[in-house]
Amino acid sequence: QVQLVESGGGLVQPGGSLRLSCAASGYIVSIYDMAWYRQAPGKQRELVARITSGGRTNYAGFVKGRFTISRDNAKKTVYLQMNSLKPEDTAVYYCNGVVVTNTPGEYWGQGTQVTVSP
Repeated sequence: QVQLVESGGGLVQPGGSLRLSCAASGYIVSIYDMAWYRQAPGKQRELVARITSGGRTNYAGFVKGRFTISRDNAKKTVYLQMNSLKPEDTAVYYCNGVVVTNTPGEYWGQGTQVTVSP
């Protein structure tokens, strides 16, 4: 059973920073793309950033220059460094990964709350 477990969410003031982590565990042969999504109350879940197994990244326009996605393949962990946070970044942030066990499958974490407020 593959699990993705996020950590690092919390309450931060506007302009502050947070670093989210997502660790994969279980029977894993390899991990392809990993990504962070977010969902604010009353809104659809949206892609924040994605990183390939080779380290190529892409970002949603609303976070470019403020957020950085990275990964440590040896630790099976993906990170999201969030700087210059704004109130509109408030959401539940979800980790997503395409993980190969016996076959490739898409997995989600349980989500971690990020609240940006004075």
